[in-house]
Amino acid sequence: MTVNLGHVIYLVAVFAFLGGLYMIFSSRSYIRKIIGLGIFQNSILLFYVALGKARGGIVPIDVVGPHIYSSPVPHVLMLTAIVVGFATLCVGLALARKIERSKDARS
Repeated sequence: MTVNLGHVIYLVAVFAFLGGLYMIFSSRSYIRKIIGLGIFQNSILLFYVALGKARGGIVPIDVVGPHIYSSPVPHVLMLTAIVVGFATLCVGLALARKIERSKDARS
């Protein structure tokens, strides 16, 4: 059985996806759940960036003639998703920490 090295990135994305999903459902701590959600989200981003790359493709800037182009749109959209996801992750972690502290204060 041979493995196409071009598809290894998809396997990495699937394993990260499943690891994040497992972390979300198996953890009782809110902080661990949010970290699992971050891993889950990054696996989706990795998958979409891998889909946007064409084998042998070049950036469509100042090139004349017939060429294979890699579309920059998925990469730009994922860059925006990374920024929004990081901000959401930070707010979620801050809220989870506040919840954990309030639980400890009541005990």
